[in-house]
Amino acid sequence: MKRKLEISELIFKIISYTLLTVFALCCLYPFLYAVFASISGRRAVEYGEIVLFPKDVQFAAFREMFNDNMFWNSYSNTLFLTFFGTIWALGVSILGAYALSKKRLLFRKFFNFYLVFTMWFSAGIVPQYLNYLATKSVFNGIGIMDDKWLVVIAMGMAAMNIILLRNAFEGVPGEIEEASIVDGATEFQVLTKVFIPMSKSTIATVALFFGISRWNGYFWARQMISNPNEHPLQVFIRLKLEQYTDSEFTAGWNMPYATDSVIYALIVCSIIPILVIYPFIQKYFAKGTNAGGVKE
Repeated sequence: MKRKLEISELIFKIISYTLLTVFALCCLYPFLYAVFASISGRRAVEYGEIVLFPKDVQFAAFREMFNDNMFWNSYSNTLFLTFFGTIWALGVSILGAYALSKKRLLFRKFFNFYLVFTMWFSAGIVPQYLNYLATKSVFNGIGIMDDKWLVVIAMGMAAMNIILLRNAFEGVPGEIEEASIVDGATEFQVLTKVFIPMSKSTIATVALFFGISRWNGYFWARQMISNPNEHPLQVFIRLKLEQYTDSEFTAGWNMPYATDSVIYALIVCSIIPILVIYPFIQKYFAKGTNAGGVKE
């Protein structure tokens, strides 16, 4: 039998649900506006007539975008950076977190403090940029001329994610590890057969963090990738935005769609993969964050 809610509880729930609904709509509206603006006519976009629904619906902006070979090239570059960048960063983080979770590790406290210290104080953008340039020179010296690998490998480190994984590994009962070692398991087998399966929620959450970071990466990709054919999608969108807001370029614009519609179409296409993947990982998100963020 359900307990009857008191007046104060009912009022609290009504206010909470109302505020959450308003907040959710505020977060959802920019994406909906981008969709509506990308399929609306030129006049409606340029004169700000779009509020809740699209006007003069057409898909010419999407056709313009899909017919651009550089769009597909940048999309493939982003998929490359996201896939290999996530795998590399996740592998480095798992190995580092596993080592730091072991009390038998020599100078363990120092390494853990040094890891956290990098979150408090940063060397700054200029030293980081010089470090990346030096790394790029090393890559070029050994024959790696594709700058995408520089972005993948040089950015395979995130202190916060290593801490989440370390705390999750520390939550694995020591008796299970001891039993595995007694049964003849090697250190690598203990990691892959015990720690990783028992921490899959946190690993999935960290993989989501890395994936979103690589997918949305702009600044260092813009700075370090000089070849336009290797630019990821976010850099391509920025270059298109600079092009379509140039007064000389827009002076002779006579298309049935606005220049902003192409930008909005690019934004929509860049968000869709994350929207598709996120629901499958969402069930691990809260559990993984709590498991890795709280240490008993």
